[in-house]
Amino acid sequence: MDDDVELHVLLVTLFGLIAQMIRENNTFVVLMSYGFLKLHRQSKRRRLLDRTYSIRSKVPDQIEKLHFLVGHHDETCRNHIRMNTDCFNRLLYLLCNLGGLRDTRNVSISEQVAIFFTVLSHHTKNRVVKHSFNRSGYTKHFNLVLNTLLKLYTVLLVTPEPVPEDSTDYRLKYFKGCLGALDGTYIPVRVPHSDIPRYINRKGNVSVNVLAVCDQHMHFIFVLSGWEGSAADSRVLRDAVTRPNGLRVPNGKNMNYV
Repeated sequence: MDDDVELHVLLVTLFGLIAQMIRENNTFVVLMSYGFLKLHRQSKRRRLLDRTYSIRSKVPDQIEKLHFLVGHHDETCRNHIRMNTDCFNRLLYLLCNLGGLRDTRNVSISEQVAIFFTVLSHHTKNRVVKHSFNRSGYTKHFNLVLNTLLKLYTVLLVTPEPVPEDSTDYRLKYFKGCLGALDGTYIPVRVPHSDIPRYINRKGNVSVNVLAVCDQHMHFIFVLSGWEGSAADSRVLRDAVTRPNGLRVPNGKNMNYV
């Protein structure tokens, strides 16, 4: 505020002096006054630019953080985003070439995906992610990756194949004809205060009851999310098999899920 008042007073004084010099036809003094005013403006602009925040100053730290998370070591990558570097790079390829995910103006695809899986893996708050990745607090990048993953359900969800009759695998030979295994799990969520009672599960936590089905190779076949934590597993399963696009058991002898 003081700088603005000082500049205003200076401008009024200079313009008054210039007007007087023009009346007296003193060209030299007018040019000197104009040059001084221009230098003052350039000096003030330079001081403002020196104080202005620049996003480029954060880039080295962002690159170093990303390299530490997903490019430094497999164990570090697995601890942070629950997958090794090879799996991470394969997923990047799918998201980019099949899902159409692209770099934004300031954030690369790798960093978008790393932010996404950091939130999912550790239930990380937005403010923590903002500090960890030196980014702003909005959730644009999380939503971009989520929408792209939903487009890839035909690729990421596989068609089950039953365990063959002549299987010699010591774990699977007792489950001939089995298509896969299904189970429910609780995933913590944040809901409005008025909805909390419906989402409290039998363990006393606020969560959703998620049904997941995997084949013999641990590939996901079907996932149903959204049911309140208080919902019984049988109710979730009934909803899964009665939906138009729900869980289906192919016609065949001794084909089932366990």
